[in-house]
Amino acid sequence: MSNVVSTATIRHLRGSAQKARLVIDLIRGKRVDEAQWILSSTKKYAAAHVKKLLDSVVANAIDLNPEINPDQLVVHTAFVDEGFRMKRVRPAPQGRAHRIQKSTCHITMKLGLEG
Repeated sequence: MSNVVSTATIRHLRGSAQKARLVIDLIRGKRVDEAQWILSSTKKYAAAHVKKLLDSVVANAIDLNPEINPDQLVVHTAFVDEGFRMKRVRPAPQGRAHRIQKSTCHITMKLGLEG
């Protein structure tokens, strides 16, 4: 795998970074067509969003260089970072309140040429 051809990022995706990393780990280093097949058959919540991100990165690569063959593209780099946490309050018994933290994450993907 050589240089990076294109990059795309999802920011503030609802869901934990730990769960999104499970999906990203499945496709890192794979060819684009194989990664799309894996994502379409994965039942995780993040898989649909990662598939849209992969389609976006491929479109970016073709837009930057129309001579690129999408079959030669490989998921060069993919990683997940934690985003902000939305803090919420849930009523609890006897006038108390429990804090709920709804996590978000940022997913970044870079494609490179195969070979």
